[in-house]
Amino acid sequence: MKVCSSCGRSSLECVGFPCPNCGKVKIVRCKDCRKNESKYVCKECGFRGP
Repeated sequence: MKVCSSCGRSSLECVGFPCPNCGKVKIVRCKDCRKNESKYVCKECGFRGP
């Protein structure tokens, strides 16, 4: 299971991608947060995404 970067919940239905700004941190998003366009913050560079 992966932990969502937006809500912090563990889920099997997640996608992961590198931070669009720095590329150093893997951002993980659950299906609910993707659907609701919940914000996330990169822990490395502070980039905020939808």
